[in-house]
Amino acid sequence: MPNLSVDSPHRPPALRTALTVSGLLGLCSLLLLVLVGAEWRPLLSADEDISRTTHRWAVADPGFTQVCRVLTDWVWDPLTMRLLAAAVAVWLMWRYADWWTAAWLVVTLTVGTLVQQGLKASVGRERPVWPDPVDSAQYAAYPSGHALTATLVCGVLLWLLHRHGVGPAVWRTAVAAAAVSVVGVGLTRIWLGVHWPTDVLGGWLLGAFLTTSAIAAHLRWRP
Repeated sequence: MPNLSVDSPHRPPALRTALTVSGLLGLCSLLLLVLVGAEWRPLLSADEDISRTTHRWAVADPGFTQVCRVLTDWVWDPLTMRLLAAAVAVWLMWRYADWWTAAWLVVTLTVGTLVQQGLKASVGRERPVWPDPVDSAQYAAYPSGHALTATLVCGVLLWLLHRHGVGPAVWRTAVAAAAVSVVGVGLTRIWLGVHWPTDVLGGWLLGAFLTTSAIAAHLRWRP
């Protein structure tokens, strides 16, 4: 019987790395989920302190708050991110006839959406409530769907760019754009007072976990 451990010599180094990182991110995601679900007081206190401060800043600076609203609703919205991924899937089929990777990309985003919605429904965490809100959002808070989707889409698209060997200038530009998008969307959700900081952290961790898991699946099963 073949050795199925992460350190198996039968696994390529890239696959072993993806599995190891995925496992670590999965453990971190699970730990945060348990702490949020258990309503661990030190974590909730930190959430509340940070959120009160950022909300006060948001109310005091309506111009910057409006910029954050446009970015989070249009540029980094989950639908925008999914459309970007769909466009890449079409390009893969047209340019390389790579139907397998295109299907992998669609399945990855679908799984991400299902995980996000399933956790929101099961955790049922309430969003911050303010007497003077600067924005509003629906459904439960944990995890942040914006943060999860941006992390997942940017992560898998960066990996595809690396896999296809893009030039250094394109790679640096893509990494910078991805970093700004992932960090930026999380911070806008906190600034607008529609998520607790740990909602965003949970979205980042889960998005990274799903990204590395999807990469491992691609490395393992692509024909």
